[in-house]
Amino acid sequence: MPDARRHAFVYLASQSPRRQQLLDQLGVAHRPLLPNVGASTADDDIVEDAEALEAVIPGELPLDYVQRVTRAKLLAARARLQRRGLPPAPVLCADTTVALGRRILGKPRDDAEAVAMLTALSGRSHRVLTCVAVASGRRQLLQTSLSKVRFADLTPATVRRYVASGEPRGKAGAYAIQGALAGCIAHIEGSHSGIMGLPLFETATLLRAAGVQLPI
Repeated sequence: MPDARRHAFVYLASQSPRRQQLLDQLGVAHRPLLPNVGASTADDDIVEDAEALEAVIPGELPLDYVQRVTRAKLLAARARLQRRGLPPAPVLCADTTVALGRRILGKPRDDAEAVAMLTALSGRSHRVLTCVAVASGRRQLLQTSLSKVRFADLTPATVRRYVASGEPRGKAGAYAIQGALAGCIAHIEGSHSGIMGLPLFETATLLRAAGVQLPI
């Protein structure tokens, strides 16, 4: 059931510039709702460990993982909103993971792991799962986008140059579809924006249900 209230903006619990750009594309006003990652800056706030939220449970399947992490992020963001005493508005968060079969490829810890991930993806198809969650009042809404991506064969030199560019850092699967490696993607099936980190169709559907007025 759609939320009868209308909201002028949403809180975005993500520091991803891509997600900010995609919300801008939808014409949705948004404000950041980010965790403290260093020393606490306010007496009523706490330091949050983002890496702990994204830790994989042994044996966990990619779909279960991305939905669990997204729900955990949303729960943390809602608590953050309450602690900070900010004006009420819907809270949006998302999480993206890359899956090669049952194997979850998260953010590479270093360049060596990025090389290993890209080498594993070379010439093969993989899945990109992005889960989006919106909280409005007591309601929590969630949808997951599933897309498939196939890379052409990546030469070791191509992988080394791409990793040296620094772009794989902080990216699930060690790549960004909107980045320099896009010319090596032979085929995609699904949501381009979902592969970027925020599937626009699912996001728009959730926001409308949460009472956010979209221009279109």
